[in-house]
Amino acid sequence: MEALGLFASPAEAATDFAPPRAADLPDAVRARGTKVVILGAGTAGLAAAYELAKAGYDCTVLEARDRPGGRAKSIRRGDQLTDTDGVTQTCRFDEGLYFNAGPARIPNHHVTLDYCRELGVAIEALVNANAESLYYHENAGATDYGELASTPVSHRQAKADVYGYISELLAQAADQGALDTVLSTDDAERLIELANSLGGLTGGKYTGSSRRGYVDAPGAGHDAGVVGTPPSMSAILQSRFGTRFSFEFGFDQAMMMWQPVGGMDRISSALAAAVGGKRRITYNAPVTQITNLTDGVRVSYRLNGRTRTIDADYCIATIPPMVLKSIPTNFAQATKDALAVPTGANTGKIGLQYGRRWWEEDDKIFGGITATNMDISGIWYPSSGFLGRKGVVVGYYSGSYTDLPVADREKRAVDQGVKIHGAKYRDELETSFSVAWPKEPYSLGGWVNWPGGRGVAYDHLLRPDGRTYFAGDHLSYLIAWQAGAFESARQVVTVLHERVAATAA
Repeated sequence: MEALGLFASPAEAATDFAPPRAADLPDAVRARGTKVVILGAGTAGLAAAYELAKAGYDCTVLEARDRPGGRAKSIRRGDQLTDTDGVTQTCRFDEGLYFNAGPARIPNHHVTLDYCRELGVAIEALVNANAESLYYHENAGATDYGELASTPVSHRQAKADVYGYISELLAQAADQGALDTVLSTDDAERLIELANSLGGLTGGKYTGSSRRGYVDAPGAGHDAGVVGTPPSMSAILQSRFGTRFSFEFGFDQAMMMWQPVGGMDRISSALAAAVGGKRRITYNAPVTQITNLTDGVRVSYRLNGRTRTIDADYCIATIPPMVLKSIPTNFAQATKDALAVPTGANTGKIGLQYGRRWWEEDDKIFGGITATNMDISGIWYPSSGFLGRKGVVVGYYSGSYTDLPVADREKRAVDQGVKIHGAKYRDELETSFSVAWPKEPYSLGGWVNWPGGRGVAYDHLLRPDGRTYFAGDHLSYLIAWQAGAFESARQVVTVLHERVAATAA
């Protein structure tokens, strides 16, 4: 039927998703209800159950953890996490405080926002870039960052200086005829006009302006403020701050960005409720075996110390391949080989709770990210609770900390943060909680990597093995985004529904 074009293959499923409907199926099929067991109550698993339920499918979701969401985890007071090394942390944040240990931002164009709208999940702006956040580069090995090394510089100042000097060079080149072979006289004049505007030039030169901020801010009366003198062009080029600006232009990183009010897990909680809650989802139920049958699928799982089984017509496995490959199955050898190819991304985060929001009070930083070449990668300031009393800063987003003991993760992250923000970064810290995703037992990685790129293994997992389908952000071009999980789930839902309809016709 695929060859005849009667239904789309997984790789060719339509981008425009039409939720399955009960009316698409013969009456006999609707009456008995097609049973689907879904492995994993992360974004992909919940989305599949939610969409299939619209057509009357009898869905059961098995989840190894004690809550929905998978890697879309928001850490709150009382949460516990036991790593694969046996170490357990308990979160001691104040009530109402949290940090998103997994996905933390949603672009305008991701389907995730459509689900927020449909499910009634309130969203708020996430400050992905902030003029007052900082850049901090340390000299490292043979790399010399010049006179601005080990000096925190605001994004506002760095951007004004980089754009200013580049624009000055561009204007000079056009004015001196260096671009005459590629520009007409009129276009050269237009380019000079653009350079003057883009760089804030005066007489074709960059000398600094209020764009870079003030060393003495304007006030009342005759207090016009004092603009600082910019570093030299050489110092700005040596700083390499300009290489950071491309972040703003990333298709999935450009402002505005969004987050659910109260934590990223609000989405999975809403999905779980829409699916039917504990009536449809069994928690603390790790899968122990998957067996394809001639007319269905049998899944074994552990619950309350006992092994149980569930039989269904179809199965959708959203368990990360790094975990799924170790579960006994009777999958074809090609499927087992494909599951062994992807690897888990080495990454983690730490949430640092402070007794006051000094980043707002002292530094006027309201959201955004400070970027650095140190191994913390960056410091994220919260985009919620503005002007409140306390808050949680993300102190690193990095794979350099996953093999450290929990206490050492905090110490190393704080030591680096002190270089940027001073002693208050250590002295005012109250508590912390860190997540090392490669050690999270039901994830074994922050996301999935495909060594060598998407190839034969990726293509193989886009198709079912018998009556078992595979879904997750790793089977999309939106890896590590919830949108990838949604899109993958919708694709599998489409082809499974079409298979049921074609089989019953």
